[in-house]
Amino acid sequence: MKVLVVGGGGREHAIVETLSRAPSVSEILCTPGNPGIAALALCLPGPQTPAALTVLARQESVDLVIVGSEAPLADGVINALTAAGFPAFGPTQAAARLEGDKTWSKAFMLRNGIPTADHRSFADVDEALAYVQSHPLPIVVKDAGLRAGKGVTIAHSQAEAEDAVRAIFSVPDAQAVVEEFMTGQEVTVLAFCDGVRAVMMPPSQDHKTIFAGDVGPMTGGMGVICPFPVSDADLQTVQQGILDVALRGMAQEGTPYIGVLYAGLMLTSEGPKVVEFNARFGDPEAQAVLPLLDSDLAQIALACVRGELLAEQVRFSPDASAVIVLAAPGYPGDPEKGIPLNLPPTGEGEHIFQAGTAMQGNQLVSSGGRVLAVQARAASLNAALGRAYRLADAVGFAGAQMRRDIGGRIGARPE
Repeated sequence: MKVLVVGGGGREHAIVETLSRAPSVSEILCTPGNPGIAALALCLPGPQTPAALTVLARQESVDLVIVGSEAPLADGVINALTAAGFPAFGPTQAAARLEGDKTWSKAFMLRNGIPTADHRSFADVDEALAYVQSHPLPIVVKDAGLRAGKGVTIAHSQAEAEDAVRAIFSVPDAQAVVEEFMTGQEVTVLAFCDGVRAVMMPPSQDHKTIFAGDVGPMTGGMGVICPFPVSDADLQTVQQGILDVALRGMAQEGTPYIGVLYAGLMLTSEGPKVVEFNARFGDPEAQAVLPLLDSDLAQIALACVRGELLAEQVRFSPDASAVIVLAAPGYPGDPEKGIPLNLPPTGEGEHIFQAGTAMQGNQLVSSGGRVLAVQARAASLNAALGRAYRLADAVGFAGAQMRRDIGGRIGARPE
């Protein structure tokens, strides 16, 4: 089949690479794509609006569309593609509110009894400031809108909390969610969903802050380990008490959820609780999880769209996978662009997924904050981390920011 992937980052590079291994896929298109994706798919730059993407799908006579990035989902691209008769993998605009509107998402969790942090939502800056001034520290302040995995501050001082609130409300029509600081291991569970059933992928753990030791500003993610060790009891809670309940709730509210549901979780002493839902593959979680997928991603996506997903369709390798993100100097603020990149050859079970890259003549250069995601797999997590760090160290990238403690929260050490 002919598949169109929407997006141009490291996540979409991982999706395209996975599709390139799928027996049912004969041709892959990607819009807008990036230089790394161009080695595997035909990249078609152009507007990412629902109307433009529908025209593109029609012009190219595609058999399936997989939407990787969150902004087109929030804009309603699935609605437009479905109305035009194209099988499109991802949630509708209404269902994508689980990510695009944290105020709505938190209210949905409360309505359906999904465990999450105690919180308050605010549409007024003064009310939010009054709340954080009276709340014990630490406290978590979140922008309620789409912020590409950022827009979250774990405030350890009153001033930090107040600054985070004022930053959120510096733009019109802003909303903020302020919630308790939960303790425990943070883990991501991605699940394929067909509106009724959710089939989990192996749990993973991202490392969000820019600096080792989990300090510094939040980023979109600096490194991932997969699988992350989660007990059978906690996995059962995630499946039955979170994912299944979320799908039932969405269906009952008239917005059945189809696509990948991202459950960001905290494994607390009271059991797993939802930190946040996202409406698509995580980035960089996808770069760690998808290389372990042993079954046909296109067929899984079609089964989800048709409401026919079966657990036996989803098969993952028992191997471990590790991802090390290389970010540009200045990130997560204003990243330096135009830095020459020289990529070493990769071996079996290794990938260098491109995210913030561009071509200047014949030279690959940096063009964004998180530039590359270096991934490797092995029989053990320590071995996978060792391979990933060796490959990352071999990348020619002046001034690259790279955390050296990925996996350290569970005592994993690169071999």
